[in-house]
Amino acid sequence: MLERFRTNVGKIIYILPALILFIIFVFYPLIMTFVQSFFVSNNLGQMLRFNGIQNYINLFKNPIYKQSIRNTLLYVAITVPFTVGIALLMAILVYEKQGKSSKFFSTIFSSTMGISVASAALFWSVIFHPSMGFLNKVITSLGGSSVGWLTDTNWALISVSMVTIWMSIGFSFIILLGGIRNIDRSYYESAYITGAGFWYRTRKITIPLLSPSIFFVITTSIIGGFQSFGIIDMLTRGGPINATNVMVYNIYKDAFVNFQYGYATAEGVILFLIILVISRVQSRLTERWVTYQ
Repeated sequence: MLERFRTNVGKIIYILPALILFIIFVFYPLIMTFVQSFFVSNNLGQMLRFNGIQNYINLFKNPIYKQSIRNTLLYVAITVPFTVGIALLMAILVYEKQGKSSKFFSTIFSSTMGISVASAALFWSVIFHPSMGFLNKVITSLGGSSVGWLTDTNWALISVSMVTIWMSIGFSFIILLGGIRNIDRSYYESAYITGAGFWYRTRKITIPLLSPSIFFVITTSIIGGFQSFGIIDMLTRGGPINATNVMVYNIYKDAFVNFQYGYATAEGVILFLIILVISRVQSRLTERWVTYQ
């Protein structure tokens, strides 16, 4: 009994530093976020009076917040399928193309992982420039009219989504390529013997056995889409006319521009619950549809 107690005390002491950091920087802020969402706060973030669920009621009466939810859902609907689809295609092609060229393309396709958000924003702001940008130069040379990629409400969210896809492909590509390389080669050898073609091998072997990696990439891409902030802040600042104002950017504006901390924490709680539900649904779908070797 004494020996077991000593063992347990030793384990607790071993994890205590990490536990303290977790409580200070994760658990406590999470609890205080929930608490503050029911209060009216001053400009310093101090809770003044209990407001019940009024912050939540006001949120869903606010057309700008409802637009931010729509923008976020559309943003995720654009970025996730294209990111996962393109990364999956690139991973399959690199795996099929063995040799030195596969190493070259692996480096090229994963290179966006090393690019910071600020550098990417600067690079794409030049490409999207209304008069001197590369895209508009190509369009006008073909006889078309210049497009306000970041200033037109019809194009701004699509443009930001393009940048996000470009930046996210590298991570997804690495994960999917690693998943393909972990598939037992005997499956492919049997397919080669029977004369199975590329598309048959992809549909019947690669995608089913790669499903754990695919679901992981889809989950992380969805969560990343809901948490997107940096590239929008640097390219459009939520404009034009709130066309790219997603949920996290709206939280930032309400908290650090308008100083409505109670209101902003309520938005954070809603975002947390949305991501929690999505993660739960994804885990259930994983149990049903994922195939393991």
